[in-house]
Amino acid sequence: MEDWRNGGFGLYLHWPFCASKCPYCDFNSHVAAAIDSRRWQSAYLAEIDRLAAETGGRVLNTVFFGGGTPSLMAPDLVAAILERVGSRWPLANDLEVTLEANPGSVEAGRFRAFAAAGVNRVSMGIQALNDADLRRLGRLHSAAEARRAFDIARGVFDRVSFDLIYARQFQDPAAWRAELAEAAAMAVDHLSLYQLTIEPGTAFAARQAAGGLPGLPDDDRAADMYLITNDILDDLGMPAYEVSNHARPGAESRHNLIYWRCGDYAGIGPGAHGRLTLGGLRYATEAPRAPEAWLRAVEENGSGEAPRQPLPAREQATEYLMMALRLREGMDLARYRALAGTPPDAAAIAGLERLGLVTAAGGRLAATAAGRAVLDAVIRELAP
Repeated sequence: MEDWRNGGFGLYLHWPFCASKCPYCDFNSHVAAAIDSRRWQSAYLAEIDRLAAETGGRVLNTVFFGGGTPSLMAPDLVAAILERVGSRWPLANDLEVTLEANPGSVEAGRFRAFAAAGVNRVSMGIQALNDADLRRLGRLHSAAEARRAFDIARGVFDRVSFDLIYARQFQDPAAWRAELAEAAAMAVDHLSLYQLTIEPGTAFAARQAAGGLPGLPDDDRAADMYLITNDILDDLGMPAYEVSNHARPGAESRHNLIYWRCGDYAGIGPGAHGRLTLGGLRYATEAPRAPEAWLRAVEENGSGEAPRQPLPAREQATEYLMMALRLREGMDLARYRALAGTPPDAAAIAGLERLGLVTAAGGRLAATAAGRAVLDAVIRELAP
């Protein structure tokens, strides 16, 4: 059995446009005055055809529209993409189709049209539940708009997730406890909770360098908020199945699990990455980040990808270790050994076990809750 089958097969489609650029965001997102939807549709469909010709016959488990702000896409464009996807791959009976949305772009009619097109899960970027913090984060919506958008989404889709950012300016653990309790009370079954990090090249990085980001929690306080997150959501029946993601049993993001379990996924769109196993080799794929450059590549070269690079087995093993240890379930030691040719260092595992950072049992190696809090250090000890 090819290794990717342990994780499944998904499709990621990147929509690079947003209404505005958030100051903390380092994703490949752009603000555009006008978008030629017909041209974009032709490019997406051409890329679907190209990749399906290479992977035809595989059962497609998930589709994910990421961005950018995919909820700004015309529902007709989403429908055309999903119709083509369904004609090119056999689809899993429980196909998961996720679309990312921002509260400011949510309206009931648009969401009903997305559902009619085949979307069955929405991931909403709420980020904070109070107006002062939303303004500091550069978000265009208010807390009231976020709650209304969530209610609209829940009225249309059975599965709705939303994101929050913590360790924000002037936020303390007590405020975060209260916000988590409110989030959990919104009848949500999946939460993605990310610590605010100041990424190079962002507006926040420039502000911080100029002394313009007062009130950021120090590392110890941010770590306290991470531990609070896990304690509260464990008690509420939404354990962390991954470092930053919590879900009620059965509500996990199946698309993201493909990444963390090192399955294969085709990436389409500006800046999209992928992993594809073809002819016994696993390839890393990527695309030009600039929207116009990607469109020209598809139109003029018949491919929106940069030249592919095969991944050596040892690099695949390291990637599997790094991704799988993010998951509560951890990694399969036999699978790691098949990729790497050798098992992970037994002395390193024993040392981490003594510190209470990992467990090794039943043929699996997993980071504990304490280990996931310092995961980078755990991985440094184990990586070859």
